[in-house]
Amino acid sequence: MNKIILMGNLSKKPKLHKSEGEKAISITRFDIAVNRKGKSKENSEADFFHCTAFGKTAEFVEKYFDKGSRMMLVGRVENNNYTNKQGEKVYSYQVVVEEVEFADTKNGSGKVSGDDNE
Repeated sequence: MNKIILMGNLSKKPKLHKSEGEKAISITRFDIAVNRKGKSKENSEADFFHCTAFGKTAEFVEKYFDKGSRMMLVGRVENNNYTNKQGEKVYSYQVVVEEVEFADTKNGSGKVSGDDNE
């Protein structure tokens, strides 16, 4: 099973793009900063995750979230490994977002499921 659940803050404003071709699909890429539990708030560290959302989920993220917005997301991790021009293997990953929810306030009731992804 490949499933990841993250709660954190967006490190910059998400940007929406449309794929090319006859059946264009919305794509939004963004980074989420997830705090690690530390002994004190002054010493806390964060991990940054590269995320990609598709379809209605992508449009929702771009429309309702901004830099610093807190969100909870559910998705899967995909490898983006490749060999660069110097012949070195580069290891990378991204989170493909399947669901996203507001995590800022009690009245944030937005939730979108990526039924039309990819």
